[in-house]
Amino acid sequence: MTLRLPALRALFLAGLAVSAMPALAADLRVTAPEDLDDAVRGASLTATALNEGRVQPQDLVAAAQADYARVLAALYEQGYFSAEVHIRVDGREAASLDTLRPPTAVNTVEIAVTPGPAFTFSEARVAPLPPLTSPVPGFAPGARAGTAVMREAAQAGVESWRQVGHAKAEVTDQQITADHRATTVAARFGITPGPRLTFGRPRISADSADSKVRPERIRAIAGIPEGKVFSPEEIDKAERRLRRTGAFRSAVVSEDEAIGPGDTLGTEIAVEDAKQRRFGVGAEVSTVEGLRLTGFWMHRNAFGGAERLRFDAEVAGIGGQTGGIDYSLGVTLTRPAFRHPDAQLTFGAILQREDEPTYLTDLLEVSVGVERILTDRLTVTGEVGLRIAKSRDTFGTRDFRHLLFTAGVEWDNRDSTSDATKGAYADIEVTPFVGLSGSASGVRATADLRGYRSLGERFVLAGRMQLGSVMGSSIAATPPDFLFYSGGGGTVRGQGYQSLGVGTGPTRTGGRSFAGFSTEVRAGITDNIGAVAFVDYGYVAASPSFDGGNWHAGAGIGVRYKTGIGPVRADLAVPITGNSKSVSLYVGIGQSF
Repeated sequence: MTLRLPALRALFLAGLAVSAMPALAADLRVTAPEDLDDAVRGASLTATALNEGRVQPQDLVAAAQADYARVLAALYEQGYFSAEVHIRVDGREAASLDTLRPPTAVNTVEIAVTPGPAFTFSEARVAPLPPLTSPVPGFAPGARAGTAVMREAAQAGVESWRQVGHAKAEVTDQQITADHRATTVAARFGITPGPRLTFGRPRISADSADSKVRPERIRAIAGIPEGKVFSPEEIDKAERRLRRTGAFRSAVVSEDEAIGPGDTLGTEIAVEDAKQRRFGVGAEVSTVEGLRLTGFWMHRNAFGGAERLRFDAEVAGIGGQTGGIDYSLGVTLTRPAFRHPDAQLTFGAILQREDEPTYLTDLLEVSVGVERILTDRLTVTGEVGLRIAKSRDTFGTRDFRHLLFTAGVEWDNRDSTSDATKGAYADIEVTPFVGLSGSASGVRATADLRGYRSLGERFVLAGRMQLGSVMGSSIAATPPDFLFYSGGGGTVRGQGYQSLGVGTGPTRTGGRSFAGFSTEVRAGITDNIGAVAFVDYGYVAASPSFDGGNWHAGAGIGVRYKTGIGPVRADLAVPITGNSKSVSLYVGIGQSF
């Protein structure tokens, strides 16, 4: 038979196609009790190779041979010390195969496990331990034995000594004896605590010499307590303080391997600078409140001491029904480690115009304050400010001069600041204002309380309560932007912006007390898309004691789309009190609260 040129070309192309076809994927079969199936597959290199598409016979045979030790280790983790493991490659025991001359193809790998009985502890001891050390759950005579709980107990013993200053504590003796007839394990670990150490002077690593932040400021921000008893928590806190400034892309504090003179322990601080300058923009839109545009520019290390200089600008009410367009321009300078590693000093100034439905205010405010982080969850603040404002409202045009003395406390244990699913948040602020040049004095107090609870895997119940009160000055003598209104995206969605105050028509003003309540049920539809149903309630009264006020409410539904900077939010809301039948749309980034 003679093949012509076109036929030869077709055969050649067909051969190329066959040679380019991927090898058929092998099949992994696990024969084990159901409660051990996941553990066996998780330990198996064969499973990993197949998941990654590595199906060459040599790779699969090598993985199968390594799986004997890995699968046994996984069984030991769970207390099976007399297990029997067989791994067969197309019916042949993997241990008998030559990886240098593997089979030409692998179709099936079988891991067969006979676990045998589960062992228990006949003895479980870690010694010595510091006084009042709590035992590790599950590491006790009669409990299910396993290498995982043994490792945890030994590590916990070392950590308990480190917590009381013995930084170089280590396990120096280990005796683990399995009695196969009694199916028990005797586990004994001996710890050598070493001397109790104090912190030496921290060093800046050679790799950090090019940091734009001065070395003495790096040490001050880290706040490692030289001369104090060693504590691993102080190492963690030092790293968090450095990262919190925003001046560093990374910050690592390492303990010295060797003990220094006088039982001291040196530390080394390694930092990598973040980009010094940063800017950002944002937008939020509502059919009632219009478009809000925000932007900022920031320098993370303005003067070489990790000082943060930030300018903020905002234009709000564009195209909205809020009276007019609001403008603000602010600047803040924050210096970390002010007299304490967990305190920062902030200077601020803001120039602002608020063109609201019932008043127009131009103001200038300058302030200086200190923020002190007491714990990872609790922060307190104190601030002194001078405020100069000119307002026009139902009482005419007036000038206000005030000294402000603000004290605040913030508590936050949410799992996320932009999309919380559990935890709580509280922000309470009290501001006595002292009148100058004939302005009245008083006290303004506010509280913002939020809570979150997961309901199964897909649902979250979220609640918010807002409270506010102005005491000591009458409505007419209080700056109009110190008074309270309700309605709009920040209070009651579905109701008009600042539609609820005191009085009606041209004499309407804000109230001296306010209460707002919001409830949301958030549901995850897919990994990225969610839905929300909500109800908002607002109350405003003329008196500071919440007596004799009026209330309104709104409700609606919304969608959420998760992004790397938080969920994109879109809410549709309608009023459920009053005669209006309008529908309001609110769009922004982050959950509503």
